[in-house]
Amino acid sequence: MTRGQIANVDLVKQVNCSAVYRLIDSRGPISRVRIAELSHLAPASVTKITRTLLEQGLIRELEHQASTGGRRAISLTTVTQDFYLVSAKLGREELLLTLYDLSGKAHGRQRLPFPRREQDILLAALHRHLADFIQRHGSGRRLVAVAVIMPGLTDAQAGRVIHHPSYPLAGVPLAHALGQALSLPVFIGNDIRAQALAEHYYGASKDSLDSVLVSVHHGVGAGIITEGRIFKSQGRDVAEIGHIHMDPLGDRCDCGNVGCLETMVADAALLRQASHMLAQGYRSCLAGQTLSMQALCRAALAEDRLALTIVRRAAERLGQALAIVVNLFNPQRVLLSGALCEAEDIVFPIINQAIIHQSLPGFHQGLPIIRARFQDDQTIGGLALVKRALLEGELLQRIMEPKP
Repeated sequence: MTRGQIANVDLVKQVNCSAVYRLIDSRGPISRVRIAELSHLAPASVTKITRTLLEQGLIRELEHQASTGGRRAISLTTVTQDFYLVSAKLGREELLLTLYDLSGKAHGRQRLPFPRREQDILLAALHRHLADFIQRHGSGRRLVAVAVIMPGLTDAQAGRVIHHPSYPLAGVPLAHALGQALSLPVFIGNDIRAQALAEHYYGASKDSLDSVLVSVHHGVGAGIITEGRIFKSQGRDVAEIGHIHMDPLGDRCDCGNVGCLETMVADAALLRQASHMLAQGYRSCLAGQTLSMQALCRAALAEDRLALTIVRRAAERLGQALAIVVNLFNPQRVLLSGALCEAEDIVFPIINQAIIHQSLPGFHQGLPIIRARFQDDQTIGGLALVKRALLEGELLQRIMEPKP
C-alpha cells in the first residue's frame, strides 16, 4: 500500500469515527442499530468504532429495561467529566487560564498580568505559565488539549497568529510551538469567534444551526455560525463587523480607515462621547463621576438625557450593521455580548427596529435579539475549540491512537 493510500485510509477512519462520535454526542443515549441507520455505516463498522471509543473511555453504555421482556437494549452516551483541557485567553496585557472538563465545568482559574515583551521572552513566559497551571490544576487528570484564544486575527487551520493588538506575535506558529513544548495538542482562535461557537455548543444559541454573535467591548467583532459551523475562509478569521464603514466623516480607526463602526459603538468610543459632552457643559448625573460603561448604562436606564442619547445612538448604529449581516446570512438568532447589555431594555428594541426596517422581511420575521449567556466567562471559547476538534475527528483520533 502506498503512502497516499495509507493517508486515505486514515482519513476515512477519522471521518467515520467522528461521525459515530457526533451522533452519540448529539443524539445519545442512542443504540448501535440507530447509529448505523443514521450514519449509513455497516453495523460491523459501528460495532468496531464504538468498541474503540468504549476502550478509551470516550463513551459508555447505558442499559435500559426492556418493556416486553427479552434482552435489554443497550444505548451509548458520551463521557465528558473524565476529560480535561486548559483554555488560555491571551488578552490585552493579561493572561486568563481555566481548567475545564468537556461538559463545560470549570475546575480551576487564574488571572495573571502579562505585559508586552520581545517575542522570544513572551513565548517562554506563556509556556511557563501554562506548564505551571497544568501542574497545579491538571495533575492526575486526563488532560487532552490546550486552547489559546485571543483578540485580533488568527489562522486557526495553520495554528498561526496573524495579528494580536497587544503582542508581537504576527506570523508565529503558536499552536505548533506550544504543542511541542507541552506535549499536547494545541488549538488557537479568535476569542469572539470562539465565544460564538461556545454559545452554539453550550449557550444561548444551542438550539440554532445558524446564529450571529456580536461582541462590543474594546472593539466590535462578530462570530457567525452557519449550519452548526463557525464561518471562516480557508481557516482564517472573518466577520470583522467592527470595520464596516459607517461614516465618511467619522473618527479615524486603528485599522487606518475612518468612520468604522468600532469608532462609534465600542466602549472607549462611548465613554469618549460622554466625556466630550460633559466637557461641553451638558447636564448629567454622570458629572463628577468616574466614567464607566456600567455607570453610563445605569444613567441611560434612569433616563439621564446625555446617557440616553449616547446609548440610543450606539444601538441605532449597531442595528444598521446587524441588518447588513442579517441580509447576508439569514440567522435564526442574534446574540449580543458586552457592557451595552446592561442597558438591554433600551438597546435591544432599537436594534430590533433597525433590523426590521433595513433587512428582508423573510429574514427578520421572528428573529430574536438576545443576550449571550457567556458574558463573564472570557475563556469559554477555548473549550469550544477543543469540542469542535473532538467532534470533527482531529482530536478524537489523537485520543484513540494507541500510545507507544
